[in-house]
Amino acid sequence: MRNSLPIVDRPIRFALVGCGRIAASHIEALRQHRERAELVAVCDNRPEALAAAVAKTGAPGFASLDSLLAASDADIVTLATPSGLHPRQAMRAAAAGFHVLTEKPMATKWDEGMQMVRACRDAGVKLFVVKQNRLNPTLQRLKAAIDGGRFGRIVMVTVNVFWTRPQSYYDDAPWRGRWDLDGGAFLNQASHYVDMVDWLVGPVDNVHAYTATLARDIEAEDTGVMGLRLRKGGLASINVTMLTHGKNFEGSITLLGERGTVRIGGVAVNQIQHWEFDEARPEDADVQSASYGTASVYGPGHPLYYDNVIGTLRGERHAEVDGYEGLRSLEVVLAAYRSARDGVRVGLPLVF
Repeated sequence: MRNSLPIVDRPIRFALVGCGRIAASHIEALRQHRERAELVAVCDNRPEALAAAVAKTGAPGFASLDSLLAASDADIVTLATPSGLHPRQAMRAAAAGFHVLTEKPMATKWDEGMQMVRACRDAGVKLFVVKQNRLNPTLQRLKAAIDGGRFGRIVMVTVNVFWTRPQSYYDDAPWRGRWDLDGGAFLNQASHYVDMVDWLVGPVDNVHAYTATLARDIEAEDTGVMGLRLRKGGLASINVTMLTHGKNFEGSITLLGERGTVRIGGVAVNQIQHWEFDEARPEDADVQSASYGTASVYGPGHPLYYDNVIGTLRGERHAEVDGYEGLRSLEVVLAAYRSARDGVRVGLPLVF
């Protein structure tokens, strides 16, 4: 059977569906793991994008997901398509016996996210959701400090995502900014940052949010603020806009605890800017070595994430972010959207 695990006698075979903006990160990640993985197919329904991907990778090209599923010998399908398409595509791939790796967000609707998790479970295939920021060295340091109890009680967490997406960004791909296919700044651009809060200091107890579409001609929001009460008692806020002047300005997280203060900033949480605790530890001496430069807001995490996926399919690792983990940040964002729409505080878990 195609989905039999572990796969140990050959490289893991990947098929990439969707050859747009984020596809380059997946292609490069697979190139870095070429001794253990290979790209055996690319797929896009846009002829120019497909031709470019075939020329870049040398992999066979398919103009539709159905044709790929019928003919490819891949073990796992990577979905780098518009977010609203992920659930249906994941379920089709799972029914055909393929494992699934999906870009964030895994879905734009809660019931569809649940359906894709169930479909993969019932088909006996793995479902991976890309949350590559968790593996960045700056956040790994922060996670270790939190898990080690260095902050004591965490009283406040503030996240800022101040980036720019001009109107041309949305016009270039009409699915962007649509409720059914994309969502807005929270669900698309800030999805990793919502996940970051839940992963580091969650679970979240309730959400109160405001959203606005201030300057872009799109259905969803280009700006939003989200207030969170954490299950452990602290408070958090996530402030997002795609309207900064001229360039991406900041992607940061600040944690304030009774015994420590940390700020990780830069354009995409790539710089440890403040690291202070009541008691010094040996690992503090080289904390700045975790900072890194970045040419984009995507960061260096895709190769690290693929390392986990490959290791999981080889029986050497456990999945860092599976479908159930992916649902957690989706639930928080959808709670924020409900709050903003209805003007109420929304508790978690969501009830439909």
